[in-house]
Amino acid sequence: MIAKLLEKSVAGERLTPEEGLELTECNDLALLGSAANAVTRRLHPESYRTYNIDRNINYTNVCTAVCNFCAFYRGPKDPEGYVLERSELLEKIRETVALGGDQILLQGGLHPKYKLDWYEEMLSDIKSHFPQLNIHGFSPPEIYHFTKVNNCSLKEVLTRLKDAGLGSLPGGGAEILVDRVRDAITRGKVNSDNWLDVMRVWHQLGGKSSATMMFGHVETKQERIEHLERLRQLQDETGGFKAFICWTFQPDNTQMSDVKPLGAFEYLKMQAIARLYLDNIPNIQSSWVTQGLKIGQLALVYGANDMGSLMIEENVVAEAGTVHYLSLEQMREAISSLGFTPRQRNVHYELFDLDYESKAVEANRLWMQEKQNASDGEVYQLA
Repeated sequence: MIAKLLEKSVAGERLTPEEGLELTECNDLALLGSAANAVTRRLHPESYRTYNIDRNINYTNVCTAVCNFCAFYRGPKDPEGYVLERSELLEKIRETVALGGDQILLQGGLHPKYKLDWYEEMLSDIKSHFPQLNIHGFSPPEIYHFTKVNNCSLKEVLTRLKDAGLGSLPGGGAEILVDRVRDAITRGKVNSDNWLDVMRVWHQLGGKSSATMMFGHVETKQERIEHLERLRQLQDETGGFKAFICWTFQPDNTQMSDVKPLGAFEYLKMQAIARLYLDNIPNIQSSWVTQGLKIGQLALVYGANDMGSLMIEENVVAEAGTVHYLSLEQMREAISSLGFTPRQRNVHYELFDLDYESKAVEANRLWMQEKQNASDGEVYQLA
């Protein structure tokens, strides 16, 4: 029966939720991976696999929500709370652009103080200094929070942010889009319907976004499929998701540290199932940030067609004790050793010209050399 379901998906036929759930009961990882890889090659017959260069800049860690799974946030009165100075923010972006980056991932906590004009000013300031930069910013929990703080509709908030320079929307804060799960692991945060509504309105305004899933905590297998189904339904409606990324919950240093973390087997299995199920989302990103280089590379034959971001900086997962670093050379080598040509792309999965790409490669090589000389090679070794 599993073989027939896989043949169906490989042929381009849509799986039902019941069939998706049946796939979660299959532990033949090679079989699932082979089918997912076949779907990827049907959707992406090209000889290359992609990556992008960006930086995850967390402009604040102050957050009014309480997420049991998050090691990064600090309450409004916590002395460890911070808001980045604008000069520091712009310097981080300058360094990213110098390394060939065309994008920043700009996210923060749900800060209780700032009104929408503060965020508009931040976006405008960034774009005035770096007009070519794409700001991939403000996850749905943040956007929904802005509507409450400012007593504005989603459409008004998103329109104003877009006019100020917001380029695309990340899929953060999805976790599992089932309210039973969300109620168990977080308080004071957007629910499933409102997360989807943020994305719906953004897509209606012509915006593009990514979709995510963090699994391996309190959810059931059925709820994982329900999450995928809700994403697929919204994509049918709007077509606005460019990519899907999933990763396993990282429990260290969180209030859920007693949860046994899932390993590479479950990660690759879930990603393969996602590729088979999400027939209308064109791209799947590897999550090497949580899985490390080798599993991140293996993900490229388990349904992913993209290595994701070089991620010059990452703070949220790192706070949970998971610290994997890749150089651009390592990322490109991971792709090329599988027989693909590594190519740099933008948020729309459009390729940069080879001259731009070559300059980025050289800039990163020199940057890594400087960093390694300064730290005797310790900081950038793989964890």
